[in-house]
Amino acid sequence: MTWVRVVLLGLVGLFSGLVLYRFVFGLGAATNLSDRWPWGLWVWWDVLTGVALAGGGYSTALLVHFLGRERWRSVERGAFLTSLLGYLMVCGGLLIDLGQWYRAWHPVVFLDRWNPHSVMFELYWCVGGYTLVQIVEFLPILTERVHLPWLARVARKIYAPVLFFGIILPFLHQSALGSLYVIAKGAMDPLWWTMLLPLLFFLSSFFVGPAMVTLESFLSSRSHGRRPPTRLLTEMVGLAGWIMVVYLALKIGDLVWRGVLPRVFEGSVASNLWLVEVVFGVAVPMVVFLSPHARRSAVGLVTASALTAGGVVLNRANVVFTSMAASAEGAVYVPYWMEVAVTGGLIAAGVLAYLFITENFPIHPADRETPVAPPARAPRADVRIPADGPHAAHATG
Repeated sequence: MTWVRVVLLGLVGLFSGLVLYRFVFGLGAATNLSDRWPWGLWVWWDVLTGVALAGGGYSTALLVHFLGRERWRSVERGAFLTSLLGYLMVCGGLLIDLGQWYRAWHPVVFLDRWNPHSVMFELYWCVGGYTLVQIVEFLPILTERVHLPWLARVARKIYAPVLFFGIILPFLHQSALGSLYVIAKGAMDPLWWTMLLPLLFFLSSFFVGPAMVTLESFLSSRSHGRRPPTRLLTEMVGLAGWIMVVYLALKIGDLVWRGVLPRVFEGSVASNLWLVEVVFGVAVPMVVFLSPHARRSAVGLVTASALTAGGVVLNRANVVFTSMAASAEGAVYVPYWMEVAVTGGLIAAGVLAYLFITENFPIHPADRETPVAPPARAPRADVRIPADGPHAAHATG
C-alpha cells in the first residue's frame, strides 16, 4: 500500500459518493450540461475516448488469432486486460451519463420497444455485448489462479466462438460512434463532419491499439522490473503506421473532395486545432512508425505511441467540443467540478483494478513461467533464517 494507492482509493471513495448524488438528484445538479451542450466531459472522455483507447484488445486478437501473428501472443493478455478495463469504465460512464439511468435494463426486457434503426440501439447492444464477451474471455486467465475445474472446461469450450464475436462487435460499435455525429450535419464544423466519420473512427481505434499496447508494455515492464518486448512492439506499430497512411489520405482527400481544405489554413482556433491533431497526432508518429531506424529507439517508440494516443484523444475532443461550438449559439460549457471528480474516480478505479490483476494473475509472459526451485540445503544450526518477507524460508530442526 503506497501513497499513490491511498490517493487512488480516496478518489474512488469520492467518486462513489458523487455518483450516488448524481443518481438521486439528476444530471442538472451534478453537471454543467444544458440543452445547448447536452454532451460534455463524460461523453468525450468516458465514452468516445475510452472506447477508442480500448481498441488494443480487439486489434491484437485479430492480428494474433486470425492473421497468424502468433509471435505477438506475448503481449496479447496485456492488451486484452487494458481493453477489458477500458470497456468496463465505458459502461460505467454510459450509465452515469444516462438521464433515465434506472431504465438502462429496459432494452433487454421490453423487446417490443426495440428501435433497430437507432444508432444508440446498436451501441447499447454492441458495447454491452463486447464487454460481456471480454469478461468471458478472462475466464481462462482466472482459472489459472483460481482452481475451478468445471469453469476451466466451460471456458475452453466456448472460447473460440466467443473470440469470433469479440472480433466482430468492435467493428460495429467503433464505427457507430462516428455515426452519432454523421446525423449532426449542419451542427458540426465541416472540418470534422463527413460521411466518412464511421470509417475514420474505426481506423483510428485500430491504429491506436498498437500504440496503447506499447505504452502499457513499457509502463508495466518498468513498474515490475522487466524488459519490454521491444522487437514485437516495433512490428506492431509498423503495421499501425500503414493504417495511419490510409487514415490520413482519407481525411485529407475528403476535405479536398468537399472543398473544405482552404479552411485548414485560415488561422482560426478550429483550424489550428485540426492541424495540431493531424500533424502531431497522426503525421509525426506515422513517420516514426514507418521508419525502421526511428522505431527501434525506445524513446522514439514510446514518444510516437504517446503522440498517437494523444492525437485520438484530441480528435474526439474536437468532435465533441470544437466542432459543435458554433451551433451552441454562444453558450459556454465548462465541466462542473463533480464531472471532473467522477471521471477522475473512474480512472482511479481502473488503475487500481489493473494493479490488482497484474499482481495476482498471469498477464505478462514472466508471470506464466514456472520458476524452478533450487535444491534444498540443510541450514547450519548456528544460522538463523528470517521468517519475514514475501519469500521467507521456513525450516525445522
